[in-house]
Amino acid sequence: MDLATASSVLRLLADPTRVRLLALLEREELTVAELAAVLHLAQPRVSTHLAKLKEAELVRDRRAGVSAYYRANSESDEHQQALLKSLRDSIDDALLREDAARLPGVLAQRAREEGWADTVAGDMERHYSPGRTWETLARSLLQLLGTGDVLDIASGDGITAELLAPHAHSIVCVDSSERVVEAAAQRLKPFANVEVRQGDMHALDLGERRFDLVLMLHALTYAEQPAKAVSEAARLLRSGGRLLAVTLGKHDHRAVVEPFDHRNLGFAADELSGFAEAAGLSVLSCTRLSRERKAPHFEVMSLLARKP
Repeated sequence: MDLATASSVLRLLADPTRVRLLALLEREELTVAELAAVLHLAQPRVSTHLAKLKEAELVRDRRAGVSAYYRANSESDEHQQALLKSLRDSIDDALLREDAARLPGVLAQRAREEGWADTVAGDMERHYSPGRTWETLARSLLQLLGTGDVLDIASGDGITAELLAPHAHSIVCVDSSERVVEAAAQRLKPFANVEVRQGDMHALDLGERRFDLVLMLHALTYAEQPAKAVSEAARLLRSGGRLLAVTLGKHDHRAVVEPFDHRNLGFAADELSGFAEAAGLSVLSCTRLSRERKAPHFEVMSLLARKP
């Protein structure tokens, strides 16, 4: 962010009302009328301030029927986000706390008048409601699967195996970190069909064992030699077995991923397909799964391949 842009943001937030608006919109998506009710301000005044925040791309809006809902823009420039976070972390004010305390009452009034589902239609995945979580969705859908014998490479502390264990014949988890393996073994104690091992994804020592499904969920970002890691995974598949690899797409945000010990900066689709084909696998799909809303907007790639 250059000096002119930073100065423009700071000038915009020199008005306390805009700071109050932004603080509320970072918590919840709200209409002009709801913001006016929380802030005890006239709606035209709120609309004027929102227009300036929207022009600066600090807030976004969406239409739902006759209403417009505003929220903080989490997809703005990463340097701008860092500046806003610094300001947010440094402010402790009774007025902001009073606004936050009035917010639940306004949301409850909305629910009584419109119904929760109507207010979040078209944007439902961003909003929490009791019982509707991504974990619940994953556990529900996994009941439809039968995965046979599974190898989970770079398995971490075992959360994926914990989800899959009730639906798999067997699971072998492999991770290079002794401490992580110990944590996984503790988590997975209740499952007799799960085995946890320490090992190197580039040279897997599993004897004659072969698997129906090999998972590499964010394993390749930690691979010094990703092509070799995919080749090892392919070697351990049975005929007809599948490899599922999920990893970051190619990016140039080295400073962001360094704290996570990544060994590379992600992969393009043609690279992932090339690794699979070189390992003798048939690529079923290689596609972008998602793009993160938050800067720097990492993309996540998925490779699904089968052993002939």
